[in-house]
Amino acid sequence: MGARFTYSRWDGTQKGFDLDAEAILSELTDDLLYHGDLNSALRQLMREGMTDKDGNRIEGLRDLMDRIRQRREEIQDSGDLGGVYSEVADALRDILDEERHTIENDLRAAEASGDERRAENARNSAMERNFRLDMMPDDLAGMVREMQQYDFQSQDAQRRFDELMDKLKNQLMQQMVDQMSDAMQNMSPQDMSRMKDMMAALNEMIEKRDRGEDPGFEKFMEEYGDFFPENPQTLDELLEQMAKRMQQMQAMMNSMSPEQRAQLQQLSEQLMEDMDLNFQMQRLSQNLQSLYPQQGWNQGYDFNGEDQMGMEQAMDAMAELGELQSMEGMLRQATNPAQLAEVDVEKVRQMLGDEAADSLDKLAQLTKMLEDAGLVNRKEGRLELTPRGLRAIGNNSLRELFSKLAKDKFGQHKIHKDGSGHERSYDSKPYEFGDPFRLDLNQTIRNALRRQGSGTPVRLTPEDFEIEQTEHSTRSSTVLMLDLSMSMPMRGNFVPAKKVAMALHSLMSSQFPRDFLGLVGFSETAHVLTHEDLPEVSWDLAYGTNMQHGLKLARQMLARQTGTKQIIMITDGEPTAHITQSGQVFFNYPPVRETVEATLKEVMRCTKDNIRINTFVLDATSSLRHFIEQMTQINHGRAFFTDPDNLGSYVLVDFLENRRKTARSAR
Repeated sequence: MGARFTYSRWDGTQKGFDLDAEAILSELTDDLLYHGDLNSALRQLMREGMTDKDGNRIEGLRDLMDRIRQRREEIQDSGDLGGVYSEVADALRDILDEERHTIENDLRAAEASGDERRAENARNSAMERNFRLDMMPDDLAGMVREMQQYDFQSQDAQRRFDELMDKLKNQLMQQMVDQMSDAMQNMSPQDMSRMKDMMAALNEMIEKRDRGEDPGFEKFMEEYGDFFPENPQTLDELLEQMAKRMQQMQAMMNSMSPEQRAQLQQLSEQLMEDMDLNFQMQRLSQNLQSLYPQQGWNQGYDFNGEDQMGMEQAMDAMAELGELQSMEGMLRQATNPAQLAEVDVEKVRQMLGDEAADSLDKLAQLTKMLEDAGLVNRKEGRLELTPRGLRAIGNNSLRELFSKLAKDKFGQHKIHKDGSGHERSYDSKPYEFGDPFRLDLNQTIRNALRRQGSGTPVRLTPEDFEIEQTEHSTRSSTVLMLDLSMSMPMRGNFVPAKKVAMALHSLMSSQFPRDFLGLVGFSETAHVLTHEDLPEVSWDLAYGTNMQHGLKLARQMLARQTGTKQIIMITDGEPTAHITQSGQVFFNYPPVRETVEATLKEVMRCTKDNIRINTFVLDATSSLRHFIEQMTQINHGRAFFTDPDNLGSYVLVDFLENRRKTARSAR
């Protein structure tokens, strides 16, 4: 039995088409052709996102980080912690004012000393220090970070800053306040003593491992595992969880108002009655900060909502802000889709919504989808296009260029291969004895209906037979000359020109496989390219448009080929370089007569070898137009003055029309 299918009306709940590898590669094409780097194009797609074939938006990393920033702002607007942020910031500004006052007093003393050298040194020092003070960030975390690296001139300012930092660091001991405050208030002396023993054992584990000894993690968890509901499986996992909780607590301390801070201080005093507990907390704090210096211990948030946040709500907000910060860091550091798989998609769904989570999931699969489809493979840690991927890029370029043509233009008609050694002419004729019996069925039936009238059955007679006309195939040899000078990308001409090259190769390999297509890139000098090289070919970081060398290489390539021969040259510049008789490169802008004459001599050699030169000129200046007209008069080829949007249509339609004319002339 055949397969059975069930259809239902679309109600918005059904899942649409998934993203496919061909669509991904199509989206990559422009960036790949511009930069010549598949890995760079993939990173760009990750950053910017894309739209799938059903019109669904797949958000990029830029969109996801915007969502993170918006969610962070929503949390900070949801309540008021105030206090500590402004209090600490004001204290830091007072310290900076004291430092400025000391700098000013020392400068005055130096200038009053009569020692010009001392005064000059003091002025330079004051200028440098005031500049650094002026450039201090406005945010608390940034200000603390910069002041930690600043060499204070005022001993009092240094002392006050150190004391303030000690005060903030001491507050890290509040890391255990990730549980409900009631639970802490209800802790018995026995519970507090056991917590102290747990912290001592934890510190001992850290220090044992630092000495290269077995830390005894399994034994620790057997005795104190109830303190850790997350059930960590390794010592690193446990320490990372604790550092995360301590950092969140520190962030809240950096951000809260005096009222919430006083409430927390009352709770801490209950723990601090035992001085040995305080010692263990400080010891743990130092160990964790040493192990995780990148954790963001100075992070603070500017809560500006009107509603006062309770302790539990504040801790939840801090936990979410910490998750957002960690998530943002992972997204910023991701350089390839595989790294995105390390981000917790369900956590993203919970915090940023379904659209963000689905987009992240699809972004993480980009490389795998391309590899599974056989479009790319990995070589020495980098992605490269496979032969199938190269064909897909060419086909994408070909479809894009043909889709721009009006339906009544020649370029919309497909070219069908039909037998060996012949091509269809799209005409038919009455059958004659001796003709190949290539029946045109549509025209034959029309002849029968015209003869006998409508009705069935349709009866055919030999007089009704009409056959397809064929034309003898001819071989055409073409070299595409592609300008790789710096002016091409600067004027936006580079990607359209490369797309033409990819599309032309795709067209010829599929529709005219007997034809030859060579590729030559030219800038300061010229060099032969292969189709495999083309996607990663970039412009040359050198000055010069060496048409003479390019024409020479193209002529030498065509000398080894048969059939009608032509050069298609795409350029946006005048000839400004040529190869001298001594083999040296000569460059001059604007073009000089020596370069122009050397280029036109090569045009004459091509003409003598029956090689037609068709030139497609972008952004033509009057002097470039004059040179192209000279070249065309010598060679009897043609020149097209166009723009990047129409370049592909001009080249492909002209190529196909000439290919057809050549084939007909050979019949």
